[in-house]
Amino acid sequence: MKKKLDIIWNAIIPNNPVLIISIGLCSTIAVSNSVQSALLMTFAFAMVQIPSNIIVSAMRKIIPNEIRVPIFVTVIAAFTTIAALISQAYFNAVYQIIKLYILLVVVNCIIIGRAEAFAYQNGIFDSFLDGVGNTIGYGLVLLTIAVVRELIGKGALAGIQILPDSYQPMLLMVLPPSGFIMIGILTGAIETYLRKKGGKK
Repeated sequence: MKKKLDIIWNAIIPNNPVLIISIGLCSTIAVSNSVQSALLMTFAFAMVQIPSNIIVSAMRKIIPNEIRVPIFVTVIAAFTTIAALISQAYFNAVYQIIKLYILLVVVNCIIIGRAEAFAYQNGIFDSFLDGVGNTIGYGLVLLTIAVVRELIGKGALAGIQILPDSYQPMLLMVLPPSGFIMIGILTGAIETYLRKKGGKK
């Protein structure tokens, strides 16, 4: 059981795709300037990452090694289309703002990377756990950054005004540079934590 939980934990902290492996940065920067966008992106990511891992793992013994990447992309593209259609149907207002990044999930380095590095090598249940862990790891980073950027940059959370009218929003926080700054801060924090825990030197 501990081994199974480690698969999820490793994807959240020790091998966080954004903060430790440093992939998926483009979508992280782009959609983390509001909580609503971060939530919808996390939903779309989960809709693609988890089932793609399961399908790739289930088919790994019959997928020829020479054409595995095109097959991975085909599977991921199918689930990206489903995620985009559901997002458009139920969350259209937010979808219209970030639809480009939802459609680009098909080439997200995290999802393709996990299909290649984990799902193609492991069983279905472990691949499911890996998908869940990476979704949590990616989503937590998005939401953490989005809360800070939207609160300081707009004085609001999820579109609801939180800070008083007298607050002067810091425009820089809704612009891309603040996303890089936040990723740097979070990476420093997680690296410090891992060193204290003995996970890294």
